[in-house]
Amino acid sequence: MNRSDDTRHRGHGLRRDLDLLEALASPEARRTGELGVVRLSQLTGREKSQVSRALKALAEEGVVERDPDTLGYRLGWRLFSLVARTVEDRLVRAAEPVMRELAAELEETNHLCVLREEEVLTLLSVSGHSFRTHGWEGRGVPAPGTSAGRVLLLDASPDDLYVRFPTLRSEAHALPELWTKIRQARRDGYARVSEEFEEGLVGVSAPIRDFRGRVVAALNVSAPAGRLGERLDAAGRVTAEAAARVSAHLGWEARPKPPPTARLT
Repeated sequence: MNRSDDTRHRGHGLRRDLDLLEALASPEARRTGELGVVRLSQLTGREKSQVSRALKALAEEGVVERDPDTLGYRLGWRLFSLVARTVEDRLVRAAEPVMRELAAELEETNHLCVLREEEVLTLLSVSGHSFRTHGWEGRGVPAPGTSAGRVLLLDASPDDLYVRFPTLRSEAHALPELWTKIRQARRDGYARVSEEFEEGLVGVSAPIRDFRGRVVAALNVSAPAGRLGERLDAAGRVTAEAAARVSAHLGWEARPKPPPTARLT
């Protein structure tokens, strides 16, 4: 086989692997959670033995995963990891210049946060002071007690909260109180906390949305209560405006609210 034939062969193999990944990302696969070799063979028009060999190779690289009980396949951890790193890299690049402007305007540190299971993870911190806040980037903190966590849960339903936070189920009022605070953040356009997460610390957070309008990150401002406490709502509105600018960079076009309907008298 010459080099040209070898290149065509590899390209053909890559296309066939991509066909398998497309099938595993299909609505049918999302609905069932996995697909077996027989169904993947039907969807891609390939022999079962060929599909089985290809899936085994992809599974060895972490691109797909095989359930040992059902023998079905789904997209794997490595593929999701690559996608997540790409999305977060774009998010950081879009947010950083806006965060520097926000830090200068408020003269306070602000953080870019994302949701990881039950925790809020800080991807980037930008300080408005001559000193830099250390220890937050890469650190996870429980979501329910933070303004960033409540903002990151704006798209959640009560059922979602019940599933995501099993540790709160034993506390009679914990989940209803969290749901109330999320609804308040939806109405205001930002969330606020006053010494709930840490004594002497206050903060506000606003949602960053992707091109579909889904909340993908939170822009958070945290500071000592003695410095930010009296201007917390003003900081919330400024932070919401900054978050909207980042959302615009990600392709989100906020729809203006319709004017109130005139009431007949």
